[in-house]
Amino acid sequence: MPRSPEPPGSLRPRAAQGSGRMGQDQTKQQIEKGLQLYQANQTEKALHVWMKVLEKSADLVGRFRVLGCLVTAHSEMGRYKEMLKFAVVQIDTARELEDADFLLESYLNLARSNEKLCEFHKTISYCKTCLGLPGTRAGAQLGGQVSLSMGNAFLGLSLFQKALESFEKALRYAHNNDDAMLECRVCCSLGSFYAQVKDYEKALFFPCKAAELVSDYGKGWSLKYRAMSQYHMAVAYRLLGHLGSAMECCEESMKIALQHGDRPLQALCLLCFADIHRSRGDLELSQLKLHCLSESIYRSKGLQRELRAHVVRFHECVEETELYCGLCGESIGERNSRLQALPCSHIFHLRCLQSNRTRSCPNCRRSSMKPGFV
Repeated sequence: MPRSPEPPGSLRPRAAQGSGRMGQDQTKQQIEKGLQLYQANQTEKALHVWMKVLEKSADLVGRFRVLGCLVTAHSEMGRYKEMLKFAVVQIDTARELEDADFLLESYLNLARSNEKLCEFHKTISYCKTCLGLPGTRAGAQLGGQVSLSMGNAFLGLSLFQKALESFEKALRYAHNNDDAMLECRVCCSLGSFYAQVKDYEKALFFPCKAAELVSDYGKGWSLKYRAMSQYHMAVAYRLLGHLGSAMECCEESMKIALQHGDRPLQALCLLCFADIHRSRGDLELSQLKLHCLSESIYRSKGLQRELRAHVVRFHECVEETELYCGLCGESIGERNSRLQALPCSHIFHLRCLQSNRTRSCPNCRRSSMKPGFV
């Protein structure tokens, strides 16, 4: 497990003294005040209140809770380095409290922070630490969130089968605990997964499901959930060629991102806008650029050895990521095709499974009678 960095000195607990001391009751009141401000979209005022609690409160449980609020707020604003800073302080507070449930929650926040910063190996390590903590009451509630964070990290490393296994676990947690918010987040991640492996119908289905969950259950949720689902829908619509719908969803996501000051989501929306406009008006230019890369660089200059090396490396990557159909042998992800994941998380072309009519997974021979979640 990677060693957590030292907390900044300004955020270490202080021995509160004299009239400036904040007791347990006042700490709770100030945390609640900050939550009310945050829910009213007065983010900076909420952050100011919570920082005052950190400065003045000697109540360790209250400090732990307010650090969790600061981690969540900075995550939703896209301030991921600040998010990591507060997660590090929170884990030190959990160690002082000597409570396994607090330790689990703080390690999860540390994993999430590293996930946002694309430190995927650290994310996986911290998630494994969470899963290895014995006897935690919060395990049933947070286990799904741990699996989701681990799945996102595996996806970031292009370990597709492990990512899918983690997403299925997270989805089971969500269903078993009636956790619509977790299900929404998992659906967005599955949208990203299927966009990467080029099953564009599923890449659209899951974000649409997330949007339905926001509509049905998300009255008190952060608008970030709506923004996430709209962004992933925009990506899928663009890949399917439905550019009008893609633009509409991307505009909605960008509007929320601007409202919350979420710069990473703004950047993703800008990239999506660029892809939509390229698909609308610069298709011939894109084809010309592709032709120049494939023909001019490799063939017209006689670089046959480089061309062969490129092809060999491509197939090596396919083998390493197991991104091929175990029935027909064709690689997955080269073009849009309908896929089916079995309960063992091995992926095949849907047409191959239907024509083969197998009762077990062709790769591992596990039973495939029951359909997988995804």
